[in-house]
Amino acid sequence: MKQLKTVLFPSLLIAFIALSSNMYILKSGELYLKASLSGTVSDAQLRLPVGKAKIEILETGQIFFTDSLGHFSIGNLDEGKFTFSISKEGFLNKQVKEVLIHSGMMNTLNVLLEKDVNYVKPGTPIALDDIKVEEPVLYDESETYHKFAKRTASPGMNAGVYNGSFSGYDSYSETDFNTEAYDRIYENIYKNPLAEPLSTFSIDVDNASYSNMRRFLTMGQMPPKDAVRIEELVNYFDYDYQQPVEGLPFSMYTELSDCPWNPKAQLLHIGLQGKALDYEELDPSNIVFLIDVSGSMQSATKLPLVKKSLSMLIDRLNENDRVAIVVYAGAAGLVLPSTPGSDKTKIKAVLNNLKAGGSTAGGAGIKLAYKVAMNNLIEHGNNRVVLVTDGDFNVGASSDAEMIRLIEEQRNKGIFLTVCGFGMGNYKDSKMEKIADKGNGNYFYIDNEKEAKKVFITDMRATLFTIAKDVKLQLEFNPAYVAEYRLVGYENRVLNNQDFDNDKKDAGELGAGHTVTALYEIIPTEFALNHGQSDFKSSNQQNTFGHLKYQDNKLSAQAFDSGELLTLKLRYKKPDEDKSRLLKLPVLNDYIKLQYSSENFRWSAAVAEFGLLLRDSEFKAASNYAQVLELAQNAKTTDLNGYRAEFIQMVQSCLNIVASR
Repeated sequence: MKQLKTVLFPSLLIAFIALSSNMYILKSGELYLKASLSGTVSDAQLRLPVGKAKIEILETGQIFFTDSLGHFSIGNLDEGKFTFSISKEGFLNKQVKEVLIHSGMMNTLNVLLEKDVNYVKPGTPIALDDIKVEEPVLYDESETYHKFAKRTASPGMNAGVYNGSFSGYDSYSETDFNTEAYDRIYENIYKNPLAEPLSTFSIDVDNASYSNMRRFLTMGQMPPKDAVRIEELVNYFDYDYQQPVEGLPFSMYTELSDCPWNPKAQLLHIGLQGKALDYEELDPSNIVFLIDVSGSMQSATKLPLVKKSLSMLIDRLNENDRVAIVVYAGAAGLVLPSTPGSDKTKIKAVLNNLKAGGSTAGGAGIKLAYKVAMNNLIEHGNNRVVLVTDGDFNVGASSDAEMIRLIEEQRNKGIFLTVCGFGMGNYKDSKMEKIADKGNGNYFYIDNEKEAKKVFITDMRATLFTIAKDVKLQLEFNPAYVAEYRLVGYENRVLNNQDFDNDKKDAGELGAGHTVTALYEIIPTEFALNHGQSDFKSSNQQNTFGHLKYQDNKLSAQAFDSGELLTLKLRYKKPDEDKSRLLKLPVLNDYIKLQYSSENFRWSAAVAEFGLLLRDSEFKAASNYAQVLELAQNAKTTDLNGYRAEFIQMVQSCLNIVASR
């Protein structure tokens, strides 16, 4: 509160107050500035401005409206607590209670309005002549099908507002407390290559952690530490790697430069580029949408957003593709048998007709979805279950172990799984990540329509079409050049070294045109820093790793003479094969200074450093938001979809928060 000291005579003071009554108030003989309030009203899903939104102060009855850019500014306010009601046709009304207004200050109120999914503009005709929705059936554990919540349109509704619905579930009331769940992350530590020369992990093309992190920051909150998986942040972005040579599903790329956050370390950047596919050559798809319609899916960021998201994918399918829809709540139901992708009107009619309600029998839903997928299996096609849920399985056969066994069995039959998470408050990231990892598929978190477009339109080929499965990386570090190393992220993808050659061990999948990036922090030896010119004592330390390239109980002459930092080995299987193929790539000690590194390198380093800060990592060293911002701004490259610009804005917001403390 700003206090204005004055030495005006009383008569002049009274005159001054009278002339300035809409700017100042007199309290206890002191003069104070009155308050003002400004802010924006935006669409919660699209983050676009909402013009002509009505803003009412309930205590005073004052009414204001936003301009065409969604902005509003209110002056001449008294100090106190007020309730604001914000409304706009086509949106749900929203009340913001106990907004504290301080006098002498510029107060701010930013509001997100949720779309009213049941709103239909008056007079909008919807033709129903050709829409025939199949009668849904109920599936129980005995695999007996029964009639399930039949829905038909009212007679005579050839042209009118469609108000039919599908609902066979009990009412549900969401809880007000937060039950989101994340698995604990134990960060990878530095290792000595004399004792542990091998580092083995599965690739990860998931990016749910990035969009979930963005959701928290958009709400003005820092994400939980264990919600931040650094490899998923890094792999949210595409990188400019060369396309693979003929006959290989991907190319490999490495680069060594300074570690921006640790002056004692260097950073190794490893990249894989998946082969791009021509849309005209894609195999047909057999897709089963498995949709959670339990009561916890009622909010606008859940089932309504699910409908919009899946509609985007439906628009990309053709007559060779097939779509079925399975839903689950208190029971699991088949609401759309397998239907040609060209029959978009029918598919969307069933999809848009779903309502949320009841408890969650996720286990039964997954069983039915796989049964439908198997009954419509396309040989050499893309057979996939797409699960959309908040992950809150709480009724029926839903133990993690049971579902994982089922998913693994179906994976071996050629039916893959894509998991799409929605919503907040009861979001079960830990459960969803587990089942996605086991299903030879992908895991996404969709927080808005822009992210849905990225997953189902921009990245559709990488999302749905696998070009290599069980992709594993193994690095053998050369102790002559590497004193210590640490894998950045991938904590839940680390494998035992013997798993690399075990073709029965599941690993990650690579989609068409997709890129995969991994980073290692490396502490170089004195020998490496001096470009092989200094003395380096050999080690007689015993090892139990079998045949190694650079050591056999002691360092070999080859370790010093090769100039190699490490050897990169990669195993993968073709989607329809069970035997893996091996690729090897020696990586030379070709260090370059950070200012000469590629934009690929600097961008991945910036995103990884941001993740270390959000996690408050014990390995963040000299990390800071200003450095992240500078790195990112200098490595933005072509950004057609605005993903990198959005990242830079998030970093700037965090920097502003830190600077204001």
